[in-house]
Formats: sequence, C-alpha cells, structure tokens
Amino acid sequence: MAISVEAAGEPVPTSAVLMSASKHIAIRCRGENVAFLKCKKDDPNPEKCLEKGRQVTRCVLSLLKDIHQKCTKEMDAYAGCMYYNTDEFELCRKEQQQFEKACPLN
Repeated sequence: MAISVEAAGEPVPTSAVLMSASKHIAIRCRGENVAFLKCKKDDPNPEKCLEKGRQVTRCVLSLLKDIHQKCTKEMDAYAGCMYYNTDEFELCRKEQQQFEKACPLN
C-alpha cells in the first residue's frame, strides 16, 4: 500500500503513516507537542489551546511532506506493512529498519 496522497501532493496522515513516522514526529515536533500539552494542562478550556494544536498539526504535516519527498519508497513499504498488520511494530521491523536507514532520525 502506498501512502495516500491528496490531489495537492500532500501525504494523508492515516494511522499507519503516523505510527510509522512516530519517532520522527517525537523528535521534530517535540517543542510544539510540549507547548500544546502544557497549554492543555494549564487551561481546561479547549478553545484556549486551538492555536497550539494547529502548530502541532502544521509540524506533523510538514514532516510527513519532507519524508514523502526524501524516502517515498521506504515510507510506503513501512506504512503499508503497518496498515496490513494493524499497526503492529513487531511485524514490520524489516521495513522499519529500511525506512530509518533511508530517513535517519536527526
């Protein structure tokens, strides 16, 4: 299964794609995620944290676009395996290694 791509060429963040990119997301979008979680903790009004949530979303979508441009084949294989195996990392270690080799964690 290839990564689903919108007409504009943007990757669609399905659960398999997000799970496959989770380590990259944790590194690249750490600041945005921490700020969002701090906002949620400090203010129970969900409306107050909408902009922080948008920042997280923008970061993740930008990362997915970069990954899609740099390591399309490896990400497609990894996300396809995750999709086929219902997001079970253990069943996709070979694809994970190939993906992380092609798109190393920074």
